[in-house]
Amino acid sequence: MSVEDKLEKLGITLPEAPKPLGSYVPCVQAGNLLFLSGTLPLKDGKLIKTGQVSGQVSEKIGESVSIEEAQECARQCVINALSVLKAQVGNLDKIKRCVKLNGYVASAHDFTEQPKVLNAASDLLFEIFGEAGRHARAAVGVSALPLNSPIEIDFIFEIKP
Repeated sequence: MSVEDKLEKLGITLPEAPKPLGSYVPCVQAGNLLFLSGTLPLKDGKLIKTGQVSGQVSEKIGESVSIEEAQECARQCVINALSVLKAQVGNLDKIKRCVKLNGYVASAHDFTEQPKVLNAASDLLFEIFGEAGRHARAAVGVSALPLNSPIEIDFIFEIKP
């Protein structure tokens, strides 16, 4: 089954690849590796989760964003990353494997379940690519992210020669 067929079976439609929000490119190829810039959980150009704490905007997991909402954001990051990959290589069946992802989770000071949040991204990659979706990973809690996003993920993929 092709990657596109798996996405359709999962009810996932890839959006147009998100445009860079700064002075960088979304993807750089070095040999057979594709390095994706940090991907935010944007849908239709907007973050899929926003919230407020004490009248101030806060997107911290463990405050205004639940683990389940953060997991939804992690899945959206994967979907956006796949859009970038498709724009880069034209056909997602050219992807050999996901090598690594680094997840940055805007966390309340006492929140320690960053791996649980990123499991949603890891699990989706496995659903789409099977064993080739298994990867090395870092799950890092941070105080703030661009646009006040609750999560940002960067990826490394290997493509078939």
